[in-house]
Amino acid sequence: MLNNKSVLITGGTGSLGKALTADILKKWPNVKRLVIYSRDEQKQFQMAQEYPVSKYPSMRFFIGDVRDRERLTRAFQGIDYVIHAAAMKHVHIAEYNPDECVKTNVGGAENVIQAALQTGVQNVVALSTDKACAPINLYGATKLTSDKLFVAANNIRGQHNIKFSVVRYGNVMGSNGSVIPFFLNKRSDGILPITVESMTRFNISLQGGVDMVIHAMKSAWGGEIFIPKIPSYKITDVAQAIGPNCEHKVIGIRPGEKIHEEMITASDSFFTYDLGKYFVIIPQTPIWDTNDFISNFKAKLVPDGFAYNSGTNTEWETVESLRTLIKEHVDSDFKV
Repeated sequence: MLNNKSVLITGGTGSLGKALTADILKKWPNVKRLVIYSRDEQKQFQMAQEYPVSKYPSMRFFIGDVRDRERLTRAFQGIDYVIHAAAMKHVHIAEYNPDECVKTNVGGAENVIQAALQTGVQNVVALSTDKACAPINLYGATKLTSDKLFVAANNIRGQHNIKFSVVRYGNVMGSNGSVIPFFLNKRSDGILPITVESMTRFNISLQGGVDMVIHAMKSAWGGEIFIPKIPSYKITDVAQAIGPNCEHKVIGIRPGEKIHEEMITASDSFFTYDLGKYFVIIPQTPIWDTNDFISNFKAKLVPDGFAYNSGTNTEWETVESLRTLIKEHVDSDFKV
């Protein structure tokens, strides 16, 4: 699919961007160009040491901010596929700096759309979050807005041969800023801070996130929001898995946090289909025939009122399964 194609990843120096880079170079060794677009020059410098052009001639590193449409338009020249991973993601930081969050997550999304339309990009996959579903915090609200922009962008493509789609998933295990590496770093203090004992979250591996993006790139017709079927975990089980001998100190919920996360609400159920490995929320005004979509993917409409919530999920990680996953995906030297 990507051999002899040019791919650009915004926010490409982040955890998922690096995992996507490794996966693309492994599966499509003849990719024409793989452009890492981000604003952190130190992370770009470090990543360039891992992927020197002498060994990976398709690699390019492009300093730029998604807030800068002119720079994006320059970077998108000759690009076939865009993976939009850049975002301001920390909930409590967004609550304290709302204007910065809006500029990056909403303005940045609109800039990606317009730059892609102007430069002949064929396929854009935008990364979303469970916090965009029924949001109660600014980060989630900006990502919901971003999702809506990318879905609606298919309606304004005109004669452009381009598709926009979205992938939405829960906490990525081991990603920068997530709870597992945070607990691993804190356990030497003997205290693991827990917000609320009843808190749950969805859990997906980095590879699971990568697979979803590739699936959307291959399969999207335009305007879909793809959602994985993944397990949940209890925050108390994460603490027990990492620091069973630590004090588990309840510190209270932080600004903008939910007790449980959602990825599909009951209101979404009327447009949500089961594809087997994934759910998909189709656009309310699709540019294609829904019956053709159902037939092609053998899609099944979920029951009215169906909701997908980390607290009512039917699949759960255990303390032992979490320990195994941490060793496999986060820290190979992990020991209790």
